[in-house]
Amino acid sequence: MALVQLSILDRVATLTLDNPGERNTMTAPMVEEIVGAVDQIEADEDVGALVVTGAPPAFCAGANLGNLQQSDGPGLRTIYEGFLRIARCSLPTLAAVNGAAVGAGMNLALACDVRLAARRARFDTRFLQIGLHPGGGHTWLLSGIVGPQAAAAAVLFGEVLDGAEAERVGLAYRCLDDDALLAAAQEMAARAADAPRALSIVTKQTLRDMRTVADHPAAVERELEPQVWSAQQPWFAERIAALQAKISKR
Repeated sequence: MALVQLSILDRVATLTLDNPGERNTMTAPMVEEIVGAVDQIEADEDVGALVVTGAPPAFCAGANLGNLQQSDGPGLRTIYEGFLRIARCSLPTLAAVNGAAVGAGMNLALACDVRLAARRARFDTRFLQIGLHPGGGHTWLLSGIVGPQAAAAAVLFGEVLDGAEAERVGLAYRCLDDDALLAAAQEMAARAADAPRALSIVTKQTLRDMRTVADHPAAVERELEPQVWSAQQPWFAERIAALQAKISKR
């Protein structure tokens, strides 16, 4: 039985973790399927964005606890690859967090470019509560998104955030009613997928690189070359012509 489902509609791929009986916990076989699915998506020129979600009732309840107890460094890295492959995805990625996102499952959400959360979502680091140090870059990812205080509240003090609280602290871009989440995520992803694919890939890399850019002048220089490149592409001329035609009809 497949542990991951992949569907593609209107240039948006939706990757669904599909082991609801175990709350979509991350195991080596599931990781292998996630990696294969993302490889397939990146190789498909007709896909422009990726939505990641889980089969209800959970988004991903973390790594399998039995596996964690038996893991060494290489074993943990195998589990990490489930969310690291998402983090490395060159296309725009959006997490539709529909339930519990725990430990490695929270890392999976953090690895996406944007997170939308259902009201029933639960963001729970839980590492310290089970006697385990955070892993997979959890503290770096979380601190970079919500800042040091909110990260400490979650990691050290065990604060569990529902969708509304996640939106309040900036962990989720938006909180939505449970039954509206997936459609909203796919609609948002479709806007990203509507942009030229190569342009989205280059722009996403620019956003990543800005983490290490020191000041505004350096940011101007970093953006100059890709902006000149994009202005020379046929899609730019086509879209400008379409915009001018629309304006002339007003």
